[in-house]
Amino acid sequence: MPLGSFALQSASNFLSEHTMTAIGIDYGTSNSEVVYFDGTAHQHIKLDPLDKKGNKIRSSVFIYFEDELPPPPDAMVEAKVAQLQRVISEQIDKAKDGYYSAKDPKEQAMYSDRIDSLRGDLHNKPALQRKAIAQLIHAMSLDEIPLLRLVEHGKFAFGEEGFRRFLKMPDKGRLIYSPKNFLGASLDGDQKQAFIGIIAKQLAYFKQCAEQQLDKAVNNAVIGRPVKFHGTRGEEGNAQAIQIMTEAATKAGFSGVNFLDEPIAAAYKIEQTLPRDTTTLIVDIGGGTTDICCIKLSPERSNQLDRKEDVLSVTGRRLGGMDCDKSLVLKAIAPEMGMGLKMINGLPVPPTYFSDMCAVDNIPALTRFFSDDYGLDISQTMSVIKEPAQLERLLIVQENKLSARVVNSARLAKELLSSKQNITLPLHYIEDDFDVEISQDSLKKALKPWLDKVKSLVVECLENSSENPEVVMITGGMSLSPIVVDALYENLLTGLPRLENDAFNSVCEGLAIQAAKHA
Repeated sequence: MPLGSFALQSASNFLSEHTMTAIGIDYGTSNSEVVYFDGTAHQHIKLDPLDKKGNKIRSSVFIYFEDELPPPPDAMVEAKVAQLQRVISEQIDKAKDGYYSAKDPKEQAMYSDRIDSLRGDLHNKPALQRKAIAQLIHAMSLDEIPLLRLVEHGKFAFGEEGFRRFLKMPDKGRLIYSPKNFLGASLDGDQKQAFIGIIAKQLAYFKQCAEQQLDKAVNNAVIGRPVKFHGTRGEEGNAQAIQIMTEAATKAGFSGVNFLDEPIAAAYKIEQTLPRDTTTLIVDIGGGTTDICCIKLSPERSNQLDRKEDVLSVTGRRLGGMDCDKSLVLKAIAPEMGMGLKMINGLPVPPTYFSDMCAVDNIPALTRFFSDDYGLDISQTMSVIKEPAQLERLLIVQENKLSARVVNSARLAKELLSSKQNITLPLHYIEDDFDVEISQDSLKKALKPWLDKVKSLVVECLENSSENPEVVMITGGMSLSPIVVDALYENLLTGLPRLENDAFNSVCEGLAIQAAKHA
């Protein structure tokens, strides 16, 4: 079955309706993962058939149309019909004027036939609706279609399949780079329903994969959540995010869903390796958020469902790897695309060009960046700078909707610079032979403001804890960066033993442990 086709096959031949099976789902900003724990061992669910080595899947979703775009909304059609009727009415009035001014009976008969024909057109509502739909579709661009309309009528592709489809035909669909990043944002009713629909399809696909590989029905899930979801709306945003995830899980077919803070989930995984009670600081730096907790871990209490009394302090903020990717774009790539150039009036090229280019987790900003008016503005700016060739690279990104590829390239560069001092980053999809040299020192400079905020978050967690930690566990994708680990240990975690862990799997394995308690 093609990944993302969402044609769920019947599993009635081998699934027992009465078996209560629960899985852990790490629904991440960049990647997602599903794990089952049977009380003894973890089983990682394979989610992406195009990824032969790993168990994770990109969290991005590509919604596309192979042929025609979906029909426009009814209200838009009715407005267009009314417009067509006004045009026909004007034509009838002109024909009447012609009839009354005509002297020749034959000419009057011609106008009379014209009036009768136009009146027939005026009252032929089905024909007018068909004409309205045809004109609207012809004039409509994909970016003008509301997200909910895309979700209701488009095809879905997940993981590598979705990203590859997007690279091949960006004009045929819309890439939602990180659905999780929108859950705490300001959304209207239709946008909420759109994200419920998107995530429901992802979760249903995860459920299907788990049932096929476990050979039994999966009813419940424990889903990881950041302490604070990506957004600026505080507890209101957190409540909205949980509501969207809950409704999506129900729509996906789960009869029960629970949520667990991601750093606490990671703690439950490492708890299995501890020989005694240990107060532990967990620093989970993921793709979208940084979440930190100080928790009392105990092998003797590891089977208890409710561990609230053991949590000494927990905090989090929208500081994740994606912020680092965008910062690296602005510091290392954007200067080769015109950032910092001066116009003939002495003012710099608008820096918002480049921040908007990176706004892959901000649909309104990215839609604005991809608009014709924005492209025209860049073109006009090119005419008033001495070196327009560099800014032309930005225009190519804008015209070809390459923002996601640029940010993804920065992510790859960041990962390579974890083990190399210098790299050459090829950006040939923008321009032939366009390469950018990036050093580890450049990455350090790009990450410094972000790292200062992460360190402040660690300090906040430590100050709010009634006990000092005995050990620290640093997990999440960004924990693999020596730059990050060195910065945390510099004057902050000095002397604190570090627990080795699986940076990519600890959270989901901990969620699976908690899920087993609910089964």
